[in-house]
Amino acid sequence: MRELDAKTITETVATMCKEAAYYLPEDVYEALKRGRATEESPVGQIVLDQIIKNAEIARAEDRPYCQDTGMTIVFLEVGQDLHITGGLLEDAVNDGIAKGYVEGYLRKSVVKEPLFDRKNTQNNTPGVIYTKIVPGDKLKITVAPKGFGSENKSGVKMLVPADGVEGVKKAVMDIILHANCNPCPPMVVGVGIGGTMDRAAVLSKKALTRPTNVRNPMPEYAKLEEELLAMINKTGIGPQLGGTTTALAVNIEWGPTHIAGLPVAVSICCHAMRHSEKTL
Repeated sequence: MRELDAKTITETVATMCKEAAYYLPEDVYEALKRGRATEESPVGQIVLDQIIKNAEIARAEDRPYCQDTGMTIVFLEVGQDLHITGGLLEDAVNDGIAKGYVEGYLRKSVVKEPLFDRKNTQNNTPGVIYTKIVPGDKLKITVAPKGFGSENKSGVKMLVPADGVEGVKKAVMDIILHANCNPCPPMVVGVGIGGTMDRAAVLSKKALTRPTNVRNPMPEYAKLEEELLAMINKTGIGPQLGGTTTALAVNIEWGPTHIAGLPVAVSICCHAMRHSEKTL
């Protein structure tokens, strides 16, 4: 049984929060440049130039890529042969979020209660934490700050099996068209198919952590990813003010579901497709 001190987790998460806010992943940066090379709208070209320059300044100066440094989504893969010492795992993660957001001067956007009081917690905690037990003795941490300009335009559609592939396409496109330019495109679109209503939503979030240049390993889903990307980029929504680069990628994750169901969830992320991943 391997032991891991909770303080190590806290320090690691704190660093990851700052890195995720400052450094756009290389695959997203390259996707933006490819979009700029093929963008047909002159206005869209200018917008993409500004977005790319912003990413370069943020990386060079250790500054937040976007003022909305998000609600912190954390995926944990915990080896069953790992023992956390010196504290609870979720406490260690939340302590790391607090430390990273305070030390990094990142905007604190979390309110403790959602409807009546809405008092800011002042340190961006608690995070939204998903934990999975896996073989081994390692801890894999993925930190994905999620801004709410795009989160507010995400959605879930509860389909039936008879809706099939075409129904899935329509469900995704209905959400994208309703979102229009509000999620700060070019966007990355995470799609979760299967499970239950809530499971599909988690799958769609997890899909956003996959690199934009990696397709689903199942050929049928990889083909659907490409088809949806082409459909989205034909809408004319473009990068903020119209154009041909509405989305950089569509990533699909799927899971088993009930014989009577076909849940489809869409998590939209703006061009600030931030995440950081480390294994302890």
